[in-house]
Amino acid sequence: MQQAFKIGDVVKVTTHSGDEKKVHATTFEGMVIAARGKNSGRTFTVRKVASAGVAVERTFPLASPYIESIKVIKSTKVRRAKLYYLRNQ
Repeated sequence: MQQAFKIGDVVKVTTHSGDEKKVHATTFEGMVIAARGKNSGRTFTVRKVASAGVAVERTFPLASPYIESIKVIKSTKVRRAKLYYLRNQ
């Protein structure tokens, strides 16, 4: 079940990977810093700060069959369409 999210929201994206015998779910929690595309080609980029202050960005296709769920953890109000300035902070 996918919830509606917008730029600046903190989301938890659960994906599954593996073959037919072994399937495991992984979660990626971070802030949505960009979204692009239309309809089935839409993608969004999530950025999280991992251990030791190292940041990791991951781009997900919205229509991917590997995405199990997208949960909005925290909703924020932003004034930009792309939050690339967070990379420098």
